[in-house]
Amino acid sequence: MAKVSAGILLYRIRPAGPEVLLVHPGGPYWARKDDGAWSIPKGLVDPGEDELTAAIREFSEETGAIPTGISKDLGAFRQPGGKTIRAFAMEGDFDPASLRSNVFALEWPPRSGTIREFPEADRAAWFTPAESRRKALAGQIPIIDALLGGLAG
Repeated sequence: MAKVSAGILLYRIRPAGPEVLLVHPGGPYWARKDDGAWSIPKGLVDPGEDELTAAIREFSEETGAIPTGISKDLGAFRQPGGKTIRAFAMEGDFDPASLRSNVFALEWPPRSGTIREFPEADRAAWFTPAESRRKALAGQIPIIDALLGGLAG
């Protein structure tokens, strides 16, 4: 059975236009990757869990903030690896300097026997539409485009 993740694409409107909040994944694999590595805050939906509830929980776990406001269902987006992301948009603000992410444990370096903890997200930033398309994982660009299309319409 294909895995389903849910996430919140937080956005804000500035005089120059919309901006979206993306997070950079933590851990050694992503440490030196930037363009094409950022993501919306998201995570797996638990069995029987409401997708919007999961998206809000995951946003909170990855940023330390609870998004509030009216959610807009952006749809379901199949990712290159086979997972589906159910994405929701919310207008709001977030100070990237206040990022407080959950951590995960990983043996690092590999086969060393040393278990280290890394944040799920190590950075957050606001991006313009053009910047977000360059920074986001390729499979998530359609999520950003769905939001921007909805804002333009």
